[in-house]
Amino acid sequence: MPSRILSFRRTNQPSQPLDHDSSKAQSHHTEHLADIDTGDHHRHTLAMDFLHFGSKDKRQSTSGHSSPKAKGSPRIAATKAIQLEIEMESPPCVFYGALNSSGALFSGQLKIIVTEPEVRLTSIEMACNGNTSTKKPVSKDCPDCINKHSTLKTWHFITEPTTYAHGTHRLPFSYLLPGHLPATTHSALANIDYILEAKAVTSLADVITIHHPLRVQRALQPTPEKQSVRIFPPTNLTVNVIHSPIVYPIGSFLVQFRMNGVVTKEKDASTRWRIRKIDWHIDEHTRNVSPACPKHAHKVGGEGKGQQHEDVRKIGGDTIKKGWKTDFDTVGGGQIEIEFPAQIRPGSNPVCDVESPTGLVTTHLLIIEIIIAEEHVKNASAKHAVPTGAARVLRTQFKVIVTERGGLGVSWDEEIPPMYEDVPVSPPGYKASITDYEGEALPVPPEEDLEHMGNWRIQ
Repeated sequence: MPSRILSFRRTNQPSQPLDHDSSKAQSHHTEHLADIDTGDHHRHTLAMDFLHFGSKDKRQSTSGHSSPKAKGSPRIAATKAIQLEIEMESPPCVFYGALNSSGALFSGQLKIIVTEPEVRLTSIEMACNGNTSTKKPVSKDCPDCINKHSTLKTWHFITEPTTYAHGTHRLPFSYLLPGHLPATTHSALANIDYILEAKAVTSLADVITIHHPLRVQRALQPTPEKQSVRIFPPTNLTVNVIHSPIVYPIGSFLVQFRMNGVVTKEKDASTRWRIRKIDWHIDEHTRNVSPACPKHAHKVGGEGKGQQHEDVRKIGGDTIKKGWKTDFDTVGGGQIEIEFPAQIRPGSNPVCDVESPTGLVTTHLLIIEIIIAEEHVKNASAKHAVPTGAARVLRTQFKVIVTERGGLGVSWDEEIPPMYEDVPVSPPGYKASITDYEGEALPVPPEEDLEHMGNWRIQ
């Protein structure tokens, strides 16, 4: 680059006075050299861009364009003086039995992690809250119509300002959830949740909070199988169904189906019914009452009223086209028998049966539909049946209860040791009595055979 070398040499030369013509010529010569240098540098830059990107269209802009925005420095989050954690020690909360359950006992520890040398706290509180939220409120933009809160238990761990040193401090807590409460529910119309909310306030008015969800379940123990009989007039058909009334979200249960009275005999011929198809499905029925807040009570006719919503969805089902056993010669009009497994479809996220005082009710039904066709048979040729073209759909339903598995099924009150007042007095007392011997005289051994007992006396 001659211009750069020339400029470098000129800066080292001593300055000399120049006349106007020579100065103008030098200035013109310098601008010409600068143009040569700029053009050379621009061609060099384009060549490097082409080699780097592979084409002229993909190269980055060089001069005449704004540079990309510089990224700002990362923000550093403010360090809090303490941190709160909730550590549960008890097993999952399960209500064993229906509404007469003895409840569920839970316990845990509230951990206070002090990150500074010491901190002074003015209050430490925790509450167990039950929250009910509806998905179809009276007013969709009103939080009071959507959410309802109730406090079940409150803990006040300190009553005066307390100083905590650096480290971890633990505050134990426990509570017995009443057995009549509804279990945790997430349905298509409403949700029921239980939350542990803790709050600590420092002397500098800093508020630290933490929320911990508490899942509450209800489990019913297995019961004997239920037998139901259905009659379908004007025919002579009767259906006998045996099934388990308790259904679990995971696993299958057997359904025993028997149909009697399928043959009607006449003088020279007989009419009989034959099964063509069996459809079964489990429906989940949810009903909820959305209450209105005082501000929007006029929309539902006054305070204390609400809007009722219902939702029905299928959570399992199948179609059976074979597998039954038909016997037209059985005494009593013949019979058809079949046994099939039924289950809730995996991934359907069923909601367990619940009945909440807030208005949320969820129930389940097992629905069986039998499609039968009529045939006419002459007694002389019983093997050759002629379809009459008549068909019927027999529909029957049975109530089932969807619940969680109870596991060992041991409630909290059966696990704890007996209370002090329930322990009987121990050891029991004994009454000693001495009676005179009445009978023949006992033989007296020789004196030398007796052991010497000293001065012991028997009283």
